[in-house]
Amino acid sequence: MITTATRRNMKPPPAVLVNAFYAFYDLHRPAYYAFAQARLSTEEARVAVAHLFSLVADNWTSVVNERRPSAWAWERHTQVIARRSGRTTTPAQDISLLHDQLLFSVGEIAALTGTEPATVAALLAAADREAGDRTGRAGLWTSMIKPGISNEARWRRAFRLRTATA
Repeated sequence: MITTATRRNMKPPPAVLVNAFYAFYDLHRPAYYAFAQARLSTEEARVAVAHLFSLVADNWTSVVNERRPSAWAWERHTQVIARRSGRTTTPAQDISLLHDQLLFSVGEIAALTGTEPATVAALLAAADREAGDRTGRAGLWTSMIKPGISNEARWRRAFRLRTATA
């Protein structure tokens, strides 16, 4: 009989680990390359992504045990890009690049970076504030944070005004 404690101590078979790595690679490589290419030359982007996935492969058994393997890999990826470009960026700038230039959705960015969608939205709002709201999204983020009056409340107010004047 296998207990829960025994299951935790059991390692998955090597084939499962290999397949999981290839699934991770296939899922994230195109986006990582697009991000790297937006910050680096084409050749540098290829080297950076190859270096990242070599690092992920070398540490895969510990990466796969992380709560969010995508967050672990994304952190290393942004470090590699910063080192190769000689320029460190903020998480808000990285998220803004993914969203505004590479056209990833909030959900895709959350999966790619290993963060919550709410965190992605907050970072986009921060990027808008840094940019002086050139994107015009500040009103959108404000309305998401502080919802306006509901349709029902509008209807009730309009109804009261009409009946009060009659």
